[in-house]
Amino acid sequence: MSIPHLLPVMEHFYTLQGEGMHQGKAAYFIRLAGCDVGCVWCDVKESWDRSKHPDLSIDELLAAIQQTPTEIVVITGGEPLMHNLSTLTTRLKHAGYKTHLETSGAHPLSGTWDWICLSPKKFRAPQQEIFTMTNELKVVIFHPSDFAWAEQYALQMRTDTVLYLQPEWDRSAEMIPLIVDYVKAHPRWRATLQVHKYLNVP
Repeated sequence: MSIPHLLPVMEHFYTLQGEGMHQGKAAYFIRLAGCDVGCVWCDVKESWDRSKHPDLSIDELLAAIQQTPTEIVVITGGEPLMHNLSTLTTRLKHAGYKTHLETSGAHPLSGTWDWICLSPKKFRAPQQEIFTMTNELKVVIFHPSDFAWAEQYALQMRTDTVLYLQPEWDRSAEMIPLIVDYVKAHPRWRATLQVHKYLNVP
């Protein structure tokens, strides 16, 4: 009898993607527990301690996903790359789902992905191996100095990587006007908001 592959899961749910290139699309989210990046403005700090969340098998997760009509499964966290995601994504792909990853890139890349959103953090730099795999670069703007920091990462992306600037939620009123002006001056970038928070969905 084989041992089930387990992952620590803070929550999993069917909702709309609220950010970035796939904003507005229906997607099933799996939020894995555990994070060692430690962003001071993180809005899911309860995900950081993996010991506080149950281990679920891939079979359990697939059974829940298959109760929905979703085509996309998003793996997020926490920092999902703290865990080896190869078995999970293999099973998801075999079941016919598109696999999307949201990561800081601070740990080695594992898994097979249709879309990778890299959101680098100053608290722990991403590993360079992910740069050539990144479909979407999303930089959270907390302070005006973050624009120059964002450009440092943009220079390391592929030419077809979509570039996004997103205001930190609690500083949106201050940062949105700056982002608007910046995108107008640097049109390779796009602005994105956390639309799910405006729609009041998970």
